[in-house]
Amino acid sequence: MEAIGTKQSHWDQVYTTKKLEESSWYQPRPSVSLGFIQQLSVAKDATIIDIGGGDSLFVDHLLDLGYQNISVLDLSPKALERAKNRLSERAKAVKWILADAAKFEPTEQYDFWHDRAAFHFLTKDTDILHYVQTASTAIKPGGHLMIGTFSEQGPKKCSGLEIRQYSTQSLSEVFTGHFQKVNCFSVDHHTPAQTVQNFIFCVFRKK
Repeated sequence: MEAIGTKQSHWDQVYTTKKLEESSWYQPRPSVSLGFIQQLSVAKDATIIDIGGGDSLFVDHLLDLGYQNISVLDLSPKALERAKNRLSERAKAVKWILADAAKFEPTEQYDFWHDRAAFHFLTKDTDILHYVQTASTAIKPGGHLMIGTFSEQGPKKCSGLEIRQYSTQSLSEVFTGHFQKVNCFSVDHHTPAQTVQNFIFCVFRKK
């Protein structure tokens, strides 16, 4: 519990001191994630979860598109509070889950599991194993898992924390036991501070 509390305090501090538009992960429109939603023809009534969603605008765009069963998970109460305040009345249409992605115990299954920039913060093998096992049981057969994580050409730290970098091959190997790779590619993300972060994006289908 102490470790979880420490991580939560760290992220609460981040979300207390930085505006959304100042965060390195900020995207006015998460085009890659929304592109996967479109390419995979994810149904409007599909169950979707955004892992480590914080106060990102992904949920806003999903609501705009008419998606009805959205969950947002984050470790930081401050992040979820900011997202709820921004969405106002629309926040009632979203399930908000306060949990550590490394320890998450889902109570339902999902058609689409979205994780942009949360997975690379899991640096312990035990946490990564738990994450993979959780995703494998929480995603419906034929459902999809999308991971966006720092590549080997990306940052080595983020928000003051160590991260784990991946190549297309190493990320695929992490999930290969339970998932089939659909597509992987690299993307440069331009931060508000005008730096460039290289990401690997992969989509996997639950076997």
